[in-house]
Amino acid sequence: MLDLSFVAKNFDTVVARLEARGGKLDLSRFKALFAERKRLHVELEATQARKNKAQEVMKTDASKRAELGPEMKQLGQVIKDLEGQLKALEDQLGGLMMNTPNVPHESVPVGASEADNQVARTFGQKPTFTFTPRQHFEVGEKLGMLDFERAAKVSGSRFAFSLGALARLERALTAFMIDEHSKKGYLEVLPPYLVSRQSMTGTGQLPKFEDDAFKTAGDNELFLIPTAEVPVTNFHADEILEGALPKKYCAFSPCFRAEAGSAGKDTRGLIRMHQFHKVELVMFARPDQSMEALEQLTADAASILEKLGLHHRVVLLCTGDMGFASTKTYDLEVWLPGQGAYREISSCSCFSDFQARRAKIRFRPAPGEKPQLLHTLNGSGLAVGRTVVAILENFQREDGTVKLPDVLVPYMGGLTELKPLG
Repeated sequence: MLDLSFVAKNFDTVVARLEARGGKLDLSRFKALFAERKRLHVELEATQARKNKAQEVMKTDASKRAELGPEMKQLGQVIKDLEGQLKALEDQLGGLMMNTPNVPHESVPVGASEADNQVARTFGQKPTFTFTPRQHFEVGEKLGMLDFERAAKVSGSRFAFSLGALARLERALTAFMIDEHSKKGYLEVLPPYLVSRQSMTGTGQLPKFEDDAFKTAGDNELFLIPTAEVPVTNFHADEILEGALPKKYCAFSPCFRAEAGSAGKDTRGLIRMHQFHKVELVMFARPDQSMEALEQLTADAASILEKLGLHHRVVLLCTGDMGFASTKTYDLEVWLPGQGAYREISSCSCFSDFQARRAKIRFRPAPGEKPQLLHTLNGSGLAVGRTVVAILENFQREDGTVKLPDVLVPYMGGLTELKPLG
């Protein structure tokens, strides 16, 4: 959530950066409410100044007390009314701020869509094949290890059963990712998979994205987490962090998304599911160090793809393609030869103090100093299901088998390839 005082003091700059996001963002009410807020502040200050002046006259000239008494009473009532109007207006602005996205960082390129994103760097080369590479769901079904029909019978569309060594591959990838990130100083967390409305609001999923969430019925309302970002970020909600920053956490969790508005998109395969697994990286950083922390977090996520030998690129998102709460985002896009396209496998973002203000997460710059809002960051390290997709497509063979990356062999009990189930 944006800081009202900051917006008021930097109004033109904030509006210009928000307008750079484009899309359906309507700032007309935003502008109107802030204009009225400014008018009320000016009137309140002028009225308070008149009252103060009258008070000074009454102090120095007792004969004026009877004359100025009624005016003082009237001014007091006007001030009370203006303060009430201002409070009501700021309540409206507070509600509006809940649905207003974060301000893009000055280093984010201005653009309207993903076509305006900038490739920051690439790793490796696209693999070559002597045959036409299949898409991952074709590879998985030929192996006998992916079953979408039975999953649809059990749960409906956008679910899958993984079988045999393919199911083990998800476990292996999860353990490998957690081990690698732990070596880099991330503390492993196993979070709750159900969270409160307050927690979802704290990280910006609510109120804007409620249609995309699964929630329980009845009086005890809880939300299935769309990502471990929600419980892990809220781990420090309503706290003042002491000591060195950044604090770094990694967490494995299932993720649940209704995928509202995605009808017709990626209807086959594992790309867009209602349920999937992910390893999440979360950082809490000092404001003056958060951009540096974002570069490090992005590199840590990309290191998993590098160790797996998967060709990918790091893309800096433009203003029109950024997420709601982000001030700056890098996407990691892995090459999928079966699709002949790059697909997002991780999104690494800095949220400035946008989430910290909602969740009331602060730090003390030095002993005895006043607490300040810190900056939060997170990114997938990686989306496990999409990593399985990348392995199936990049390391497939013409005979239907799939070579496993060397780093995963110890996690697969010595298994070096996926073969069709007998």
